[in-house]
Amino acid sequence: MSAHDDQRSPDTRGVQVLVWIGIVLLALNLRPAAVSVGPVLAEIVADLQLSGVEAGILTSLPVLAFAGFGALTPRLAHVIGPHRLTLIALIAATGGMLGRSLVSNTGLFLTLTLVALSGMASANVLMPSLIKRHFPDQIGLMTAVYSTTLAVGLTAASVLTVPIAEHYGSWRYGLAAWAVMAALAVLPWLGLIAHDRPDAVSVGDPPISLLAVARTRLGWLMAVFFGIQSFHAYVIIGWFASLYRSAGFSSSDAGLLLGVITGIGIPLSFLVPALSTRQRLQLPMLNVLVACYVAGYVGLLVAPAQGAVVWALLVGVGTSTFPLILTLIGLHAHTAAGTSALSGFTQSVGYLIAATGPFLIGMLHDFTEGWTVPLVVLIVLTVPLFWTGALVTRPDAIEDHLPTA
Repeated sequence: MSAHDDQRSPDTRGVQVLVWIGIVLLALNLRPAAVSVGPVLAEIVADLQLSGVEAGILTSLPVLAFAGFGALTPRLAHVIGPHRLTLIALIAATGGMLGRSLVSNTGLFLTLTLVALSGMASANVLMPSLIKRHFPDQIGLMTAVYSTTLAVGLTAASVLTVPIAEHYGSWRYGLAAWAVMAALAVLPWLGLIAHDRPDAVSVGDPPISLLAVARTRLGWLMAVFFGIQSFHAYVIIGWFASLYRSAGFSSSDAGLLLGVITGIGIPLSFLVPALSTRQRLQLPMLNVLVACYVAGYVGLLVAPAQGAVVWALLVGVGTSTFPLILTLIGLHAHTAAGTSALSGFTQSVGYLIAATGPFLIGMLHDFTEGWTVPLVVLIVLTVPLFWTGALVTRPDAIEDHLPTA
């Protein structure tokens, strides 16, 4: 811990409780804006008469938004204040999700989806630095709470969007339901914006530019590791329901299998960060996670229908590389400013890498008219996933590699 951390007055018990509630509710809403579209994509395409290009843009908007807006977040947090920016992000997410469920114009639907995702992109980058700022001695525990709640929100949006839409008779209700949940998350942050006094923002942790992080090997290793694990995740979210349908499953069963993948991440999202704070466990854990990815993909190649639940469980375990790198972001920085800059660079560059995933796998599927080649590509991509992951499990801090260090 640096002197920067020591200069900040510790939070009162009341503030810590409010921040804890705020982080839990924020994490719960970090994925529904993105993943609620996939289960009802066919209905959206039919109703809004989306072209193939427009549908492709819609499925790729999450990673593009997370890359673009994520890069702006560290500077905006320094200028506006992290708590105010979190509040703005949640308002944008709520308004965007509600607005897109009401419109029929394609351009407006895509624009409002981008507004919702921009809020979630900023919140994604802010979360590790908020944990570092308020809970510097509990990074593993708070990252576990955050990533577990995020997994709950992701699973809920994956599994419940279709039943909600069917119950109320339209995909619009399936999307609007998540705007209501996001609106609830606004409340605790209304009480936290007072903590963004100008002196609290500018004194203590001076801003670190993304360009400075880009000049470090650690920054690039983290970004590539994050990008490849997100590549896998967004292909799974975007295309595995179609893969299951091709294997003979109904729409609802395909959604349930996708729910198995995301659901197994709930307990693991709590366990992985807690274990990740022990440096000696990081590499063995990475070995297990990547091996599960390989086993799950091979299973889908050999017997996609017969062992579907087992393969879904294995792939779901593999996706826990996400809470692993979230923990590493906090562990690889001494200060909240370092965490914010590393988080911003890691996620913005990482999501640019991940943005190629849905397009590439979709193109390969269309070209080969099957899922064999796409699955082989995913298996091959576990190699750089392991290599970069192994390198970033070594103890290091981004501040030690900056030009001013």
